Amino acid sequence: MSLKSINDLLRILEKQAKWQEQPFQRLLKCWAEVVGPVVAANTRPLSIQRDVLSVATSSAAWAQNLTFGRTSLLLKLNKKLPTPLVDIRFSTAGWQNPLVERKEQQSVSPHEHPSYLGDEINRPDATPTKDVNAAFGHWTKIMRSRSHGLPLCPQCQSPTPPGELQRWEVCSVCAAKQFSKQNS
Repeated sequence: MSLKSINDLLRILEKQAKWQEQPFQRLLKCWAEVVGPVVAANTRPLSIQRDVLSVATSSAAWAQNLTFGRTSLLLKLNKKLPTPLVDIRFSTAGWQNPLVERKEQQSVSPHEHPSYLGDEINRPDATPTKDVNAAFGHWTKIMRSRSHGLPLCPQCQSPTPPGELQRWEVCSVCAAKQFSKQNS
């Protein structure tokens, strides 16, 4: 039995595939170069599983057009990758723009978020009550104070978060009723 130095063992491990750069990492580095800047701006490689590349696209039209040209794209990519791909799947699933989402998340403070319960919840003098009517009365008081100043739904006149009015032009309950009538 011969003993090998640590350096010899590390050189052997570096040569093994699992210690080398992963195919997906290499693909990410060369993606824009292979597909071009316009396609790169409308696509995002998601993963490689069983030698099949999954790519998110910004629209169904991009997915369809790229699917038609995937054979030539496969040839170009396989020249750059250590392990050849057998296919590429394009889909709008998984498409998202993290920069836009991050900006939106940062611009909303916790106090402005629709689910914010206010400081009522954290009051040290608020003790839980076993009386159901008193608990309901307390909840009603909190809901009234939270809804004070909210715009009214044009259909049912109930206080409605502005986001619901912007999206559906009515409160979520009235919108749900409209949707169920349309689907019946």
